[in-house]
Amino acid sequence: MGMLVTGIVIVFVAIGGLKIGPAYLEYFTAKKAIVAIAQGNARATVGEIRHSFQLRAAIDNIDVIDAKDLEVTKEGDEVVVSFAYSKRIPLFSNISVVIDFAASSNR
Repeated sequence: MGMLVTGIVIVFVAIGGLKIGPAYLEYFTAKKAIVAIAQGNARATVGEIRHSFQLRAAIDNIDVIDAKDLEVTKEGDEVVVSFAYSKRIPLFSNISVVIDFAASSNR
């Protein structure tokens, strides 16, 4: 009986991990893109940075955020690009997980 309960718990954890994992992969891909854009475009305008992100998002298949969702600021001589979004992931029937993602190019 104990092995059956343990097996059921392991299956539920595995299913949850397989559903949540892709959301984290999307987040890390988007974060990698904004860090690369911020480092490569130190003197670029906001429009140029958003255009660069739009091109990179098309190549890396980033669809969780758009170029208009980016917040572009300057700290000293450094361009800082950041974003924040929420992702709702349905797990079982009416049970969902909501994850708030936020990233910045200077962290």
